[in-house]
Amino acid sequence: MKKTTIIFTVFLLLLLTGCGAKQSAGSKEKLKVINIAIQQSLTPLLLAKEKGWFEEEFKKDGIQVKWTEFQSGPPQFEGVSAGKIDFAGVGNSPVIAAQAAGIGFKELSVYQDGLKGNAILVNKDSDIKSIQDLKGKKVAVAKGSSGFDFLYKAIDKAGLKPDDVQVIQLQPDEAKPAFDSGSVDAWSIWEPFISIETINNGAKVLANGEALDNLYSPAFLLVRSDFSDQHPKETVRFLQVIQKAVTYQKEHREEVVDIYAKAKKLDKKIVESVLNNTEATNNPVTDEIIQAQQETADFQYRIGAIRKKIDVKEVVDNSFIEEALKSSKEEGGK
Repeated sequence: MKKTTIIFTVFLLLLLTGCGAKQSAGSKEKLKVINIAIQQSLTPLLLAKEKGWFEEEFKKDGIQVKWTEFQSGPPQFEGVSAGKIDFAGVGNSPVIAAQAAGIGFKELSVYQDGLKGNAILVNKDSDIKSIQDLKGKKVAVAKGSSGFDFLYKAIDKAGLKPDDVQVIQLQPDEAKPAFDSGSVDAWSIWEPFISIETINNGAKVLANGEALDNLYSPAFLLVRSDFSDQHPKETVRFLQVIQKAVTYQKEHREEVVDIYAKAKKLDKKIVESVLNNTEATNNPVTDEIIQAQQETADFQYRIGAIRKKIDVKEVVDNSFIEEALKSSKEEGGK
């Protein structure tokens, strides 16, 4: 009896220990750090960073906020894929490439329509007058960026083939000196570089989305899927901080211009130009934007930029922004 009792007791302990281990493994770990990616763009994300609003929101829960700056969207998705980036603001083309690559993320909201936020620039003394004149010319662009997609759409609309243009793949910090020195003939880029080049150096806008029949290049706030699945409340709170920054930017324009100018060491005229070209938003992803994204995805598949067809709706999740806007509205009415 004693031997049987001992065996049963040991078996029971092992069973309970195993169950405990399973429960522990399945439980959510306490969130300690939120990792946010940021580019050089002048957006409410930068405003919230400079104001310290994310740190203020999450410090009460003992959560640290860590920032990492990137040159463009594709490298940010490398961070998302590696689990090192939780939130980011990214243009339309990197989003499509990331979805095609199977990276786990969700589009949370639209924070720019991109109508005038992307453009193809030529130097002030250039004899290039139209997109057709780019044939045989060297054009700098960051591979996989919103500027990359914009360039190829512009070429297509002009009746040119992708190989009619010599595409030089350069990140913005490499493309700027190449463009300024004349090593490349044109540059497909986004704000604030558009305003920097046109105001400081007299560069000319060869084409933007408005000039090309309202060609949208929307930008999105996104979240790593594993993060939003495990921390839905924090995901909503992230968007609430963004909404606070969007509202503040609209209501305190002069102060915000000063903040951006100081943060990026830019002339206020440049900042004003950037803000005029990029309206700050934090809205649900609409059917119109989804359609524009699907057209972009289909176009990129056709030219071989992505290797499989995708349904862009699969990465859209408006539930977080809808909750965030509802909460912000309720708080504002108190």
